[in-house]
Amino acid sequence: MKTTTEKTLLAAIAIVMLLAVLGPLWLLIASSLKSDENQIMLDFGSLRAFWVALSGISLANYREVIGDPHAPVLLFLRNSFAVITGIVFFGVFVNSLCAYALARLKFRGRGAILAVTVSLIIIPAEALAVPLLLLVNRLDLLDTLTVQIIPFIAHPFSIYLFYQFFAKLPRELDEAALVEGASPLQIYWKVIMPLSLPTVSTVAILQSLEYWNSYLWPLMATRDTGVRPVALALASFFSTPPPIWGNLMAFSVIISLPILVIYLAFQRWFIQSVVGSAVKG
Repeated sequence: MKTTTEKTLLAAIAIVMLLAVLGPLWLLIASSLKSDENQIMLDFGSLRAFWVALSGISLANYREVIGDPHAPVLLFLRNSFAVITGIVFFGVFVNSLCAYALARLKFRGRGAILAVTVSLIIIPAEALAVPLLLLVNRLDLLDTLTVQIIPFIAHPFSIYLFYQFFAKLPRELDEAALVEGASPLQIYWKVIMPLSLPTVSTVAILQSLEYWNSYLWPLMATRDTGVRPVALALASFFSTPPPIWGNLMAFSVIISLPILVIYLAFQRWFIQSVVGSAVKG
């Protein structure tokens, strides 16, 4: 049993960590609601930066960002949504099917394939960017949404997450389904996947975060503004001096909201997956 002092100390640590996480987010929101650029600059470096009076709240920065013809934020959001949807939708299917074969089926070379898959996790994406760029250039895929989706559908870490979950499921599930006449694909789709919602949500959240914030690959593989994602659009605000901090903060809030919504939608399964992994192993 924890003493009162220990509980108080743990609560204080939790509050400090919460403030450290939410502080920058609140600063972002508060600054985006201030219409006076000079006031934003004056408030930086003091506690006034975290405060905005009710009478001073303004959506002018948001209107300017959304209405900017040179940086069409709605177009960038649409592109990012298309990329994330493609990667997550096809990625969940491809990665889970690969993990199912490695975890539940027996075939020669399975151990070697698993070892290669795990080893690919430690290879940084930057090391593969140049050869991948040469490949997609030969396939004439540059300056498209496709070039931002197809290379990232197969994801070694996602395969490993699915593999860990599938390997822990009782083999009796497969045996019972085989007795009923189910094929391996039917077992995968009707037995294994319905039990895998926590892992599916974890993979969806992690891949969404990774590719929503992707910068290097879209910068290398796209030139047309019409297919570029939000990460590159945010960088364009810094490339045009001097930066208008109110607009920059408003743009940052706009592109952060979709990821926050995705997390809130899947948080129950995400937490269940994390807790389950901690308990089992």
